[in-house]
Amino acid sequence: MNPANEPSHRGSWKHWHTDELPLRLGVSSCLLGEEVRYDGGHARDRFVAESLDRWAEWVPVCPEVEVGMPIPRPTIRLVEVGEEQRLIAPSTGADFTAEMQGYSAVRVGQLQAAGLDGYVLKKNSPSCGMERLPVYRGEQRAHKRGVGLFAAELMRRWPELPVEEEGRLNDPALRENFIVRVFCRNRWRAAAARGWSRSRLVDFHTAHKLLLRAHHEEGYRELGRIVARFGQLPDRELYAAYELEFQATLRHKTSAKANVNVLQHAMGYLKEQLDSSEKQYLLEAIEDYRSGLLPLIVPVSLIRFLIRKFEISYLLDQIYFDPHPKEMMLRNQG
Repeated sequence: MNPANEPSHRGSWKHWHTDELPLRLGVSSCLLGEEVRYDGGHARDRFVAESLDRWAEWVPVCPEVEVGMPIPRPTIRLVEVGEEQRLIAPSTGADFTAEMQGYSAVRVGQLQAAGLDGYVLKKNSPSCGMERLPVYRGEQRAHKRGVGLFAAELMRRWPELPVEEEGRLNDPALRENFIVRVFCRNRWRAAAARGWSRSRLVDFHTAHKLLLRAHHEEGYRELGRIVARFGQLPDRELYAAYELEFQATLRHKTSAKANVNVLQHAMGYLKEQLDSSEKQYLLEAIEDYRSGLLPLIVPVSLIRFLIRKFEISYLLDQIYFDPHPKEMMLRNQG
């Protein structure tokens, strides 16, 4: 997917994506508006069902229905029994723990075989919630450290998969972080489908250098060490290690400080092309972003214009400047 009016450099997100391998996301079915909740209703989420829907192919999953629970159904919750957290319907005493655990192991395997780029879970669900669920001891809440049984299995067996709850996606920083990880995961899958080699892995890593540095400097350095071990490890082991560390690095949220460091680093490639007034204008835009007076998109767009104008090849190939569709407006937050 690379329209004629788009540059062909590796820094364009479109360069790495293909219609043959669309963005594919798992999702709790109720978030798309499916009436599968315990009360027969849904929990349609606007960002998921409208904004993301434009870019994603959905794989809807409702663990409770797929495990055989009816619609509507008795409320279930996590209950502490000894050292275990069990999935119980308090009105009937029915225990669904074994069924949900067995189902989850099989279903996650099916999803892995299908290939996903991310997953959006329903918050507060005893099957799908990813964190801070209430756990009961008898009729009393004991603590809020529970994780839905399906979500726990998904994250345990698939640690490199980007996973978020729809509630957390209301936070602009978490939303951008998730979308960056999802598009990076799709780029990785597309590159893997074409077949890996040392040169292709180096190209992939090089294109993501500034993006990685904006998330976590030490993770970026560790990925460089992994790439340098090409030929010292079996190929499959090396690619698996890179992918796991790649996503672990991206899980760190960016910060204004980290973005400023990346932008100033990029400016270093323009020092011979810009006069003093142009440099000052760009520095002021970066400083206004640091101070919260401008959104990130402003200095990024200025530098992107300049690197295209002066054809700075290294920066043209950096995904950092064009990591996802501009229509998502993820860097437009003040």
